[in-house]
Amino acid sequence: MKKLIKYIIIIGLIIGALIGLTLFTPTVNAPADGYLYIKSGATLSDVKKSLQEKQICNSIIFGTYARLFHYEQHIRSGKYAIDNHSTLFSLLRKLISGQQTEVRLVINKLRTKEDFARLISEKLEPSYTEALTFLTSNDSLKSYSLDTNTVMTAVIPNSYLYWWNGSMRKIFERLKRQHDYFWERRNENTKAIGFSPEEVYTIASIVEEETNRDADKGKVASVYINRLHKGMKLEADPTVKYAMRDFELKRIMHIHLGFPSAYNTYQHTGLPPGPICTPSITTIDAVLHAPKTDYLFFVAKPDFKGYSNFASTYSEHLKYAAAYQKALDVLMQKSK
Repeated sequence: MKKLIKYIIIIGLIIGALIGLTLFTPTVNAPADGYLYIKSGATLSDVKKSLQEKQICNSIIFGTYARLFHYEQHIRSGKYAIDNHSTLFSLLRKLISGQQTEVRLVINKLRTKEDFARLISEKLEPSYTEALTFLTSNDSLKSYSLDTNTVMTAVIPNSYLYWWNGSMRKIFERLKRQHDYFWERRNENTKAIGFSPEEVYTIASIVEEETNRDADKGKVASVYINRLHKGMKLEADPTVKYAMRDFELKRIMHIHLGFPSAYNTYQHTGLPPGPICTPSITTIDAVLHAPKTDYLFFVAKPDFKGYSNFASTYSEHLKYAAAYQKALDVLMQKSK
């Protein structure tokens, strides 16, 4: 009897030692990107497969302890930072408690809903198809008083923190809250300029594509604002590029101006149905604080430094345009 008890104790000690060795020894390896991604609705088998594929730890041993700790009842999706040489116990504790890592979604200039859907699918759980379906569905957007043309006006370029496993609706709601806060702080300026936030955003999107010189943005905005007030066509080259979805066009030729699209401001009076890119906050504020001018035209300066000459009359504009064209012809001759 004493021998049996002795053997039981020895076996228990051996088992305890094995448990301690496998559970508390630093056997976890960080994957190449440093993270484990667990998708929504994942099963224990899915988690084990991910661990095996990324060579994070022994999936069989993980499965054994996962069942011991009832992890299959507490699987939480998300993006988890994996520390190199950590223990299986610390890994399980992190996964069971859902200690996932936040994702910083940095939004700069995007031109299309497709660009935005692609960015989301690269950084967060929703797939490209899921993101684009949401952004192109009026049923999804009507509760935000938006449609498929104006949806991108809700996207204020900035840095946003998200949980990786958020749904498209949660992702968009976060953007919309920031949008509302952004415009609340600019409410007086928006009223003063006489346009809605969506209209200001759309004007700013055209200005963003016209110039990257902050000193010129307010004056470019004043040109378009003056044209809108006078009922003139905007005749903005970037809207033609957007209409054609050809963002590599260097020069807009006469043949391009007839392209049929509601976004072609050579064909239609007023603003296009929605923005042609996500303008920076600097550009939006340049529109809101655009100087009072009588400018109706602008053309690039012949020194090719990125600034423009502005004119109030067509005859004055033609002089500036001729100077630019002459400089451009000389430049093209030299490049041959």
